[in-house]
Amino acid sequence: MKKTVMNLTLCAMFALPLTVLAQQWEALPKQAPSPADNPQTAAKVELGKTLFFDPRLSEHGTLSCNSCHNVMGGGDDNRPNSIGMHDARGGRSAPSVWNAAFLSAQFWDGRAATLEDQAKGPITNPIEMGMSDAKVAIERLQAIPDYLPLFKAAFPESREPLTMDNVAKAIAAYERTLITPDTPYDRYVRGDKKALDAQQLRGMQTFAEVGCNACHMGANFSGPALPAGEGFFMKFPNIAGSEYDKKYDLLADTGRHSVTGKDSDRHLWRVPTLRNVALTAPYLHNGKVATLDEAVRLMAKTQLNKELTPAQVKDLVAFLGSLSGNFPQQTMPRLPMTPGNSVVPPVDPHLTVKTAKK
Repeated sequence: MKKTVMNLTLCAMFALPLTVLAQQWEALPKQAPSPADNPQTAAKVELGKTLFFDPRLSEHGTLSCNSCHNVMGGGDDNRPNSIGMHDARGGRSAPSVWNAAFLSAQFWDGRAATLEDQAKGPITNPIEMGMSDAKVAIERLQAIPDYLPLFKAAFPESREPLTMDNVAKAIAAYERTLITPDTPYDRYVRGDKKALDAQQLRGMQTFAEVGCNACHMGANFSGPALPAGEGFFMKFPNIAGSEYDKKYDLLADTGRHSVTGKDSDRHLWRVPTLRNVALTAPYLHNGKVATLDEAVRLMAKTQLNKELTPAQVKDLVAFLGSLSGNFPQQTMPRLPMTPGNSVVPPVDPHLTVKTAKK
């Protein structure tokens, strides 16, 4: 997987004037892009939604994709670490699934190139949804008779529609509907100059002046639009040695380095979106920062070596709040049932606690 890395300090040094930066504000597109090999269809989206909410895709039948990525909320679980099978704790905070369709790489360390790649991971991760392998997961779905017609409708060209690849494609298709393009910020950029209040406008200006958009640029506030698999990565902390390193254990996890083993990737992270960030506390990859105002102070210091005034922090938090808006209405799907029997085996009483990374 390719990576794009920028040095924050250099970006801040060569920040453009506000008159130019004003031309860089982008509204979120009202439709997410989809790959040529997985076009959107209504049947595929409906199947993906059903799978996203079905806990029977987990070992004990207790966890679904929605358990960690709650689309009835901010698309995460508002926990420092997610809870998986056998009471396991994830090693990283669950990223929001809202607007993930606009990211060019998935997971905090960018190890998945696409939503399709990402969707396969948690199902067979022993400390997330816990299915022992893809074959077992597919056998579980095959034991639910009413799933096959849904797969046939979603993948009419497939001779064997019920496969793990198609599970991932369907879930990804549903996730591409999870976008929030109608925020106060978007309405402002599209021409409604009353959409932001005075404090939010000050925060928008501060965002540019301080240099936050050196990383959080583009319509998704997650970096430039890049081809799938070419992740946009930043070093974090960019400026080591502040009080935050120890206070929030910032150096314990080496980020992308844990995937590639390359020293050059040590403490590199995929830049997360700031959309709906006000709704996804706690913050950072390890979920150790409880509040948004503290996260703003921390990022200014560790990335740009800047101490913000209390007024700047309040204004930035107000602006970040304008990146939350109307969410598409979500209705719970009716899951295919198995009258008279259960496809979920008895739970092993010998539970063990493990840890994982997102």
